[in-house]
Amino acid sequence: MVRIIGIDPGLLHTGWAVIEKNGNNRKYVASGVVLPPKMESLPNRLAFIFREVSKLCETFQPDECSIEITFVNKNPQTTLVLGHARAAAIVAVADKNIPIFEYEPNKIKKALTSAGHADKEQVYKMVRILLPAAQPKTPDESDAIAIALAHANMSKFGL
Repeated sequence: MVRIIGIDPGLLHTGWAVIEKNGNNRKYVASGVVLPPKMESLPNRLAFIFREVSKLCETFQPDECSIEITFVNKNPQTTLVLGHARAAAIVAVADKNIPIFEYEPNKIKKALTSAGHADKEQVYKMVRILLPAAQPKTPDESDAIAIALAHANMSKFGL
């Protein structure tokens, strides 16, 4: 059995999900969203993400982490800030000596829906089909579950 934490990084909403993989079986454990205080400075929001992801790792003791690779937005500043949030989550996981696997958004979508350009609704529907116990309340939470599931599916092929 392998416990996987999936992370969908964001400065306003960092989605997270924990699943277990046992052979071809997948089991939903928990999921949610880290919500840094919007009125705080950038460094304080990044520290908040770091602390909360650290707590998640301590609570759920994952064996592996799967995280989405930042895509380049039209606005370079947005991409840079998203990269900061992603780095805060990565450092929190790496600090716990948990192996980290990174995937592009289109590979995650393709692993779940067979379409690399699937929309969020298609991803949500597949999450619900593959893990009926999961009840994601936000797109960030749904994406984090999808990231964990994609890793569970792709890791057996060494991708």
